Amino acid sequence: MILPTIRASFGRSDARQLVDLLGRSDPDLRDLAEARLEEQGVDALLDDPRVLNALLTDESVTASPHIIFYVLVRQALLEGGLDSRATADFVASVVVAFSHSNRAYRPSEDSDQEYHYLVDVLERMSRADERQAFMLKAHLGNFSLWLAGLFPDFVEARVRRRGAPSIDYYERMGATGYRLASESRQAKALGVEAVFGQVARDFPGVRAALNRLSDRYLWAEGSDPVGRLLREVAGRVERR
Repeated sequence: MILPTIRASFGRSDARQLVDLLGRSDPDLRDLAEARLEEQGVDALLDDPRVLNALLTDESVTASPHIIFYVLVRQALLEGGLDSRATADFVASVVVAFSHSNRAYRPSEDSDQEYHYLVDVLERMSRADERQAFMLKAHLGNFSLWLAGLFPDFVEARVRRRGAPSIDYYERMGATGYRLASESRQAKALGVEAVFGQVARDFPGVRAALNRLSDRYLWAEGSDPVGRLLREVAGRVERR
């Protein structure tokens, strides 16, 4: 089960690294960063756009993937007007978890069953017990968000070649998965009912934020500029 645990994992050494990043070339900026850390906590530094710039441009930085992906996701969501840190924490946790081999196709870390199509998740959900159904509902959301968010060109290429489901379909299925998962007693027990519900409501905007992240940092050389523009416009319309 993927839980929003990245922010809680940040320790004192991570906070000190952020201070060092912000004040590397200017003692005054370092002092300001130190003061912000003491007064407002590590979130104030994680929200600073200069941290993202330093993480991506300073070759000497050795930050963990958890920090890098959290900051990437957080800034992409903020750009789209989504300011929930809980959402950023959860989405970044999904991205990090799914970066491991074949994890994106499995509802849980210890699951042997892989699902490469949403229809297979839905079919299995219809005959699962309560706990399995909860895991599959969450996976329906996670897999839809991961695929439509980070690999939109792949989705659209399949639409053109084979008439496969569009990004709109993944948005509907993903939002439905998170909404159904949020309504289960397992979500309440794990403390994720609120974040699941929030991501369900904001799914188009979260998807668009991951599109921006993907286009800029993951597939910048091969992405389609027209497709990027259309997805950005669609994301803005959905948020109105």
